Amino acid sequence: MTAPNIVLIHWHDLGTRLGCYGAADVASPRLDALAEEGLRFDAAFCTTPLCTPARASLFTGLYPPRHGHHGLAHRGSRYREGIRTLPMLLGELGYRTALAGMQHEAVDPNSIGFDEVMQLPGGGQFCGPVTDLAEDWLARQPADSPYFLTVGFTEVHRDYDVLGPDQRDEVEPDRDELDRVIVPGFLPDNDHTRTDLAWMSRSIARADAATGRVIDAVRARPDADNTLIIFTTDHGMPFPRAKSTLYDSGIRIALIMVPPPAWQVGPSVVDQLISHVDLTPTLVDLAGGSCEVDGVSQAGLLRGEPVERRSQVLSMKDLHEIYDPMRTLRTERHKYIRNLHPGPRLILSTDLDESPTRAGMSTDYRQLRDHEELYDLQADPDEQHSLAGDPAAAELLATLRDQLDQELTRLGDAAVDAWSIVEQSE
Repeated sequence: MTAPNIVLIHWHDLGTRLGCYGAADVASPRLDALAEEGLRFDAAFCTTPLCTPARASLFTGLYPPRHGHHGLAHRGSRYREGIRTLPMLLGELGYRTALAGMQHEAVDPNSIGFDEVMQLPGGGQFCGPVTDLAEDWLARQPADSPYFLTVGFTEVHRDYDVLGPDQRDEVEPDRDELDRVIVPGFLPDNDHTRTDLAWMSRSIARADAATGRVIDAVRARPDADNTLIIFTTDHGMPFPRAKSTLYDSGIRIALIMVPPPAWQVGPSVVDQLISHVDLTPTLVDLAGGSCEVDGVSQAGLLRGEPVERRSQVLSMKDLHEIYDPMRTLRTERHKYIRNLHPGPRLILSTDLDESPTRAGMSTDYRQLRDHEELYDLQADPDEQHSLAGDPAAAELLATLRDQLDQELTRLGDAAVDAWSIVEQSE
């Protein structure tokens, strides 16, 4: 197979809130259609529920202890010296590389390896004008060598009513709009939450339409038949008990990949575990190269071939606005969370603490957390009832605890030593 062109579109803070992932109250027709054409990954996870380190894993194939990002780039977090990013790796294989819009891995976007960086002046990289940049770039590229284009939108990060420079959507959701909202089981169902979700749904609809424009521009090119289109997001939705937590609502992400039409790979729903660290080795593999990273190439799936199923995925958190270290190991059925620092059940970042949803919450989230949490995701998909203190689950708890220790030791993660201190103090 010829090395494909690659277009990677990513949004901010989406989680899986799309129609094709079961959010029946969300209008996302272009991404729903894309999922019908390609591979929709139903068990895809980020490595951390925080923007910078999550994106760093996506673009390096490495976990945070290896790539060096533990917090946010605009708060001082940096890649380790010598880290090779996906645009660097693909550039070495003959790809022209470009970024249109959002990135959050470095203060200087020119430092992360793209041949060309196209961004809007000011803060936000909003979907409409970013799509203009992407369309222009696609229209002027020759079809004589492969390209890698990354298109990043600020949406669906808060504030939802901000459309772009000097534009705001100030019409409050009415009763009919609120009644159409379907509230996830981990959130309180009241008008505060429904209003918040209605605003988010509007942002999703705008970003979905812009994504459709990018797809149309890709398919208008003469080399469209050899172009791989990928859609994903950085982490879970920006709501309490989602973003900045290791529950599935914080680390499960939308991931859609449409193989080049020339490859004649039919659409499917992929139920096996996949991590963002798998994306870089997958794309480098498809481009004809190889790289030594933490992730595992899933290129076979895009070629219509079976690949070995992952038995587990690893996610972690260290620092958002404050230090809040935790680690998790998730299998197809179970989730083990290790909290390394005492504190309330939820520590809310400023955007979540000031959200309408937070205004309608009880104060239960301020109760102290346990050091360990264990969930049966089949019986308890919203992770409401921890089994960590259940004697009947003691053997499973010990097994997952050991497996997490092995993974953290392999990565050289200092959290292994921190846990030893916690255990000795109990």
